[in-house]
Amino acid sequence: MTSTSINPFRIDVPQADLDDLRDRLARTRWPDELPGTGWSYGVPTSYARELAEYWRTAFDWRKQEAALNAYPQFTTGIDGQNIHFLHVRSPEPDALPLILTHGWPGSVVEFTKVVGPLTDPRAHGGDPADAFHVVAPSLPGFGFSGPTRETGWSPSRVARAWAELMRRLGYDRYGAQGGDTGAVVSPELGRVAPEHVVGVHVNGALGFPTFAPDESEGLTAAELSRLAEYTNQDRAGYAMIQSTRPQTLAFGLHDSPAGQLAWIVEKFKEWTDPAHELPEEAVDRDQLLTDVTVYWLTGTAASSARLYREGSADWGRPVERSEVPTGVAVFPGDAAVRRVAEREHHVVHWSEFDRGGHFAAMEAPDLLVADVRAFFRRVR
Repeated sequence: MTSTSINPFRIDVPQADLDDLRDRLARTRWPDELPGTGWSYGVPTSYARELAEYWRTAFDWRKQEAALNAYPQFTTGIDGQNIHFLHVRSPEPDALPLILTHGWPGSVVEFTKVVGPLTDPRAHGGDPADAFHVVAPSLPGFGFSGPTRETGWSPSRVARAWAELMRRLGYDRYGAQGGDTGAVVSPELGRVAPEHVVGVHVNGALGFPTFAPDESEGLTAAELSRLAEYTNQDRAGYAMIQSTRPQTLAFGLHDSPAGQLAWIVEKFKEWTDPAHELPEEAVDRDQLLTDVTVYWLTGTAASSARLYREGSADWGRPVERSEVPTGVAVFPGDAAVRRVAEREHHVVHWSEFDRGGHFAAMEAPDLLVADVRAFFRRVR
């Protein structure tokens, strides 16, 4: 039975778990690879071995754990599920509450470069009038909110849980921001609690819309390219597996840290700024490995993948149009088209950037923070 009280939380991983991780990495049974295929068949074994060796011998979890524990963290029970969240209040008394939602294969680790500038702009060269009280939950089944214990945790159920979390924290008027799954949950939160959500800001695409061929008329070359990403089956294999057989996949990921590493790092290769050749050229290597380590140490490979299974029934299904003011930040590689977004969302702010990628809070935190500030100035 999960407690509905709000309880302080601190990450404290047993040393035995870290020793086990290093031992498993040292004993990895590596697959062969075809010469000359690069990343076209998936993560090259040569690349995975080098990254895994760094993870085993040079990555400092205790340093990253201490950095995460510098943020106030809590847990509470909502709808029968344990929910972990960061709650960082701004020193500015008139700050607007803002709930940040990550996606897969992300975690609250994504937000470590943006929490400071969002909560305390005065200390980061910004205008104190742009300050936010930040609430950043771990999605149910992810990280320290995992695993889930029952079926049904779809993005819409997550949105209802977020509304209850903000109510429980005493926030009656707040904004929502998210990328990836967060770009689905955040707008849904606006539909669930429109009297409380003053605005929704997302980076990336807004859900999984369907579109007719004639809707492509008049689109720019860049928009046509993004539209094609909605149906790019070459990059959708992971989603097909996680939305159909997440439990089968989990045996490999839950037992092999190298397997978990490869499954996540492939997405960082495919979704980060295409101007970069390797994931660690787009994001900090230690921040990436901290994200992977959270999945491994919490044993949430299966429960995080289940979000795709639970939400897949709604992919492409029309939803009620939201009249909550919505802002969209489009980074390289994002599959966002304004004409498509405006069918179901009241888009009042649209920005496009030539730097960054899908993991905007990690890749281009300066651009994301500036855009979040600019959008919420309209609705505060």
